[in-house]
Amino acid sequence: MPDPRPDTPSRAPGAPSAGARPRSQTRVRVLGIVNVTPDSFWDGGRHASVEDAIAHGLLLAEQGADWLDVGGESTRPGSAPVSEEEERARVLPVIEGLAKRCEVPLSIDTRRASVAEAALARGAGIVNAVAGLRDPALASVCAAHGATLILNHMRGEPATMQRAPVYGDVVREVRDELLAEAACAERAGVARGRIWLDPGLGFGKHSLDHNLPLLARLEELVATGYPVLVGASRKSFLGRLTGAPVEARLPGSLAAATAAVLAGARGVRAHDVAETRQAVDVAAAIRAARAVGPA
Repeated sequence: MPDPRPDTPSRAPGAPSAGARPRSQTRVRVLGIVNVTPDSFWDGGRHASVEDAIAHGLLLAEQGADWLDVGGESTRPGSAPVSEEEERARVLPVIEGLAKRCEVPLSIDTRRASVAEAALARGAGIVNAVAGLRDPALASVCAAHGATLILNHMRGEPATMQRAPVYGDVVREVRDELLAEAACAERAGVARGRIWLDPGLGFGKHSLDHNLPLLARLEELVATGYPVLVGASRKSFLGRLTGAPVEARLPGSLAAATAAVLAGARGVRAHDVAETRQAVDVAAAIRAARAVGPA
């Protein structure tokens, strides 16, 4: 079984070496997004067939992705849920195909414990819990498989979560809610070193009033000691800031990823892996040099 702990990525036994490259202990993880959906906000429908999704995942691995994040249900604001049967039909063949052809660890992006369990049985080693532990069985599934668990913060449901999100201190509330879920995961048997926190930019957050403070004060989440993942790639708050449509948001995405890494993020989730890989490697080198101090 894959063993994708934060500092020890691995591959399925017998898998060929597509995407192989040395990975240091301090390397910032880039999660390459593989959406097997017709309605995701940026790449919906581009890789909707099994063959196209596998080919896209292999390309992202060659471009420098450390993990591949496979999702079969869009959770963009305003999206409608899909049935469990449809989600499974979309993602499981892609997980199986990538596990056979690629050594990069695989993540399943889902809200359902049943889908996560099926994906883990087919070669995934990471669960990206996009709605956190709203399905509480997700934690026990991860514990049983020895899987890494990414806890994404979300308030509300995708169809309505952006209508009127309300926070007092958004950074403190997101941090405290994620810590409560991390504690639940640990009680269910997930090792602390296998738990990541994601502030959930755009998931029940106002474009600028909430997302910008979460980035500006990301050190407060990093200070919890859990590795932090940030997903800002091409999201709508970047458009609100710059006026750029989704197809022109790569520069803003790279700026957000760079800021996150300089603040201590251990991973970023990205559509554009080659460009993001270069940006975060430079940011990580700057962060490391800052930690060393004067020559």
